[in-house]
Amino acid sequence: MPDTTAAEHLNFLRGLIARPKNVGAIAPSSPALAKAIAAQVDPSREGQVLELGPGTGVVTEALIERGIAQERITVIEYDREFAELVAKRFPKACVVRGDAFDFVRTLGAILDQPFAAIVSGLPLLNHPPVKRRALIESALEHLHPGAPYIQFSYGTSPPIPATSRYTVKRAALIWKNLPPARVWVYRRTGT
Repeated sequence: MPDTTAAEHLNFLRGLIARPKNVGAIAPSSPALAKAIAAQVDPSREGQVLELGPGTGVVTEALIERGIAQERITVIEYDREFAELVAKRFPKACVVRGDAFDFVRTLGAILDQPFAAIVSGLPLLNHPPVKRRALIESALEHLHPGAPYIQFSYGTSPPIPATSRYTVKRAALIWKNLPPARVWVYRRTGT
């Protein structure tokens, strides 16, 4: 997987300076982290894959390399410049500019089938636990049975703990990322 360009890094830094709560990192996700996230998605599972907060599209690229066709990928990006960058890099993907924390409203009529997976690059630890829980629980309700909600974070524990309704496991610890990151996989129980 090729590294992102210097211009993409500059865009990322601009976003971090302008909106630190929304960006939440000092650099785009590394190829190693992107690959670890994409590895949690089963390309043979039918349906769209939803990516929340793609940033420069590093994880989007890893999903495509994993075998997910661009046409199967829907991304929601709040930042206008990031949304334009991802749309340019992946013209067959569905790029929606809006609030990923309220993805149900943001997607509107597009949200007509359960997702095969939901991948999140949102900086959840920058937000209160109640907001994190609302996002993850909403995401789990919009997935095919057994499908994963995948979240990476820089914390040592999951963004929200498991409950009787869903499990969470650490799928990977990526040292080759700035800062090192963990990949968390949530699934509804009983599926």
